[in-house]
Amino acid sequence: MRGAPTILHLDMDAFYASAEQAAKPSLRGKPVIVGGLGPRGVVATASYEARVFGVHSAMAMAQARRLCPNAAFLIPRFALYRKVSDSVMRLLHTLSPLVEPLSLDEAFVDLEAGGTEATVEAARAVGERLRTDIRAVTGLTGSVGLAGSKMLAKIGSEQAKPDGLVIIEPGTERDLLGPMSVRTLPGVGPATAETLRRAGIHTVAETREAGEAELVRLLGRAHGTSLFLMAEGRDERPVVAERDAKSISAEDTFDVDVTDRTRVQLEIARLADRCVRRLREAGRSGRTVVIKVRRYDFSTLTRSETLRGPTDDPGVVREAAARLIDSVDTTAGVRLLGVGVSGLADYTQEDLFAQAAQAAQAAQAAQAAHEALEDAGHPPGPERPEAVGERAEEASEGAGKPRHWLPGTDVRHTEYGAGWVQGSGVGRVTVRFEEPWSRPGRVRTFAVDDPALEPSEPLPLLRPDAGPGPAPQGEAADPSPDGTADPAEGMSQGPREAEGPDGSAGAGGGPGQGPGQPVTSRP
Repeated sequence: MRGAPTILHLDMDAFYASAEQAAKPSLRGKPVIVGGLGPRGVVATASYEARVFGVHSAMAMAQARRLCPNAAFLIPRFALYRKVSDSVMRLLHTLSPLVEPLSLDEAFVDLEAGGTEATVEAARAVGERLRTDIRAVTGLTGSVGLAGSKMLAKIGSEQAKPDGLVIIEPGTERDLLGPMSVRTLPGVGPATAETLRRAGIHTVAETREAGEAELVRLLGRAHGTSLFLMAEGRDERPVVAERDAKSISAEDTFDVDVTDRTRVQLEIARLADRCVRRLREAGRSGRTVVIKVRRYDFSTLTRSETLRGPTDDPGVVREAAARLIDSVDTTAGVRLLGVGVSGLADYTQEDLFAQAAQAAQAAQAAQAAHEALEDAGHPPGPERPEAVGERAEEASEGAGKPRHWLPGTDVRHTEYGAGWVQGSGVGRVTVRFEEPWSRPGRVRTFAVDDPALEPSEPLPLLRPDAGPGPAPQGEAADPSPDGTADPAEGMSQGPREAEGPDGSAGAGGGPGQGPGQPVTSRP
């Protein structure tokens, strides 16, 4: 492990929720929760205002609604998040050629590889400049950790939240880690933590005191040795610029267990198409088609078929997935279906003659499947928030109007301009018309099939021809132009239009530390 703080970890603050607040002036300073909105949905991100009520990522959405009923509950808009992420990643690449993205909102950077001097002062200057540049380019905030290893840099960024910077200086690692929970260490999940708890080990200091031999006895040689080194503050993992995906997949969890065989086949065809679309977006092809089935009793099984060569042909993947699902008994009901492709390559098999026949045979059946699926009109409720965002994107790309206007969806009206869906039900859809750079806008209600209302692409967070970004996320929104007291009323996912955020939560941040108050070092 390098002693000097040459590893930088960036973590955007409540990324999805902050992006929604920046895009929707009426939600600034309000609790915002982004994720899957179905009964089995989960929280992807909660704003700091929502976290005050105990809401956090990976929580069941039903529990989040109980804890914070007046929050704005929105679907994720991955088209927007990807654009913002691309801008942030470009900034990181100006610092070093070694950038390791972990997700859309998180990455490691090896500053030494970019020529940054291995001193605390130089690292601090780079980190502060990065935070300033991110705010200028995206209007959002990110927290930065700087240390001599990936593990410590990530811990630093967690301590820096929100909108701060923490440097873990050489020689302070052991004292810093000692009182922390053993769950802080990479690779310690619930099962490992329970094993250690039964042995009386709860903190990093106690893990270190147990000794390598005891940890090996409890966890096995590889895991035990690794954990002991981590507890000592030693992490030799390098920043890896390329994190090559081993597979690409798509899956959905259903609100109600599916027992109808035809419906199962239709869903598999749709998931196969979504999977292939991801393949093509990544410029990849794959040789092995895999389906995943989680049954009513939570038992999960997979089936796979290896093709003669890599392909990104939707007909080929659909037909392979159809053959695989035919071998699975789903009559008792399924709660989740997935289709994936592994054995990825950067090319497609040149000789697709053998597969062409399969594709031709599948085309007609696939067309019928899609028509039947549209007629069914019962979209499943996703467990993963990504699935909701994908549906919204599919709706905006497809011809005609969506059957369901999901909260947070971008729309445009021929008379009122750009806006977003607050809720819909009983044949009506409520839209707030505002832009990221405007004051909170007015709310209007339309018939769901109003010809003047269309899905649209997300607007950029910053005005294309202007400098300053949205108001900081901790600031309350301006009152709406019509003088209404609550600029976020009308939030709804069903026939009833529930009240919106009430603004009772304070600005984000921990005790004594709010946005814009960076911490420059930690002992």
